[in-house]
Amino acid sequence: MQETRLDTARIRAARRTIDPVFLDTPLYRCEALEPDLGCRVSIKLETANPVRSFKGRGTEVVASLLADSGPRAVVCASAGNLGQALAWSGRRRGLDVTVVASRFATRAKLDRIRALGAVLELVDGDHETARDRAATVARSEGIRLVEDSLDIETCEGAATIGLELVEAAPSVDAVLIALGGGALATGVGHVLKALAPEVEVICVQPRGAPALTHSWHRRRVVTTDTTDTIADGVAGRRPIPAVLDDLLLVADDAVLVREASIIAGMRMLLLHAGLVVEPSAALGIAALLEDRQRFAGRHVVTIVCGSNVDADAYHRWIGGRDSGSP
Repeated sequence: MQETRLDTARIRAARRTIDPVFLDTPLYRCEALEPDLGCRVSIKLETANPVRSFKGRGTEVVASLLADSGPRAVVCASAGNLGQALAWSGRRRGLDVTVVASRFATRAKLDRIRALGAVLELVDGDHETARDRAATVARSEGIRLVEDSLDIETCEGAATIGLELVEAAPSVDAVLIALGGGALATGVGHVLKALAPEVEVICVQPRGAPALTHSWHRRRVVTTDTTDTIADGVAGRRPIPAVLDDLLLVADDAVLVREASIIAGMRMLLLHAGLVVEPSAALGIAALLEDRQRFAGRHVVTIVCGSNVDADAYHRWIGGRDSGSP
């Protein structure tokens, strides 16, 4: 495999740094999903932890390094999950954490960031506006800027999921990974291509937030002016060039799915797996729904990456008329 920014030895070391509460998450075959999807489906459940998403793996690595020798104050931009995770990891290590987020972000995520003791600054605009503001705060206050997916620690923390997949599920044919900023996809993808290259790595993004998928297909950074998706955790407009470079080396495909498929996936995970998930976590199921023929008879793992969802919005989506299969 060609070299990415990631390093397998560092990923193994990261595993020893991360609080065990985020490690060895459940991986199990969910047979109840299979009749509707036409393939064997296993779930890697990244929501059974204090921040209800995979992001704690990366922030544990970041915060550990900062606690040892870095600045005691950090700032990040977040759609909600990274902010919660950094607040949790920072609090454990005595770091002062500031999170910049859109005031339109999911309220449950914002409330949890505050509850974890971080300073929360809200901006008018979307996640890209928050990224710009976080960079300004870091420069003006002289504190560390944590940039999800660009900071290699966030990718290598997420990559520990890949180690667990390789160890526990040697017979997997494909892994479906939500694609947002790219930390999860490049991290897990790196490990799979290094240790289990026969496994197909497929990234999934909403049609309403396609920038990184378009970038992967065109092999150059493609930006968009807006996003239009309920999957707020993956709704970026400006891919990071270094992340795209990594993704090009480890992803076998990148696909886009419809909003109706995302909602149908959320509903299936509730009814057949007993899981309440945020839209980003249903992207893998959405991809299976939209291309049953591609996956027929294969063993597929989908990473359920987060469950921080607004209750009112969730019930509206699940109970709405557009919650059926696409």
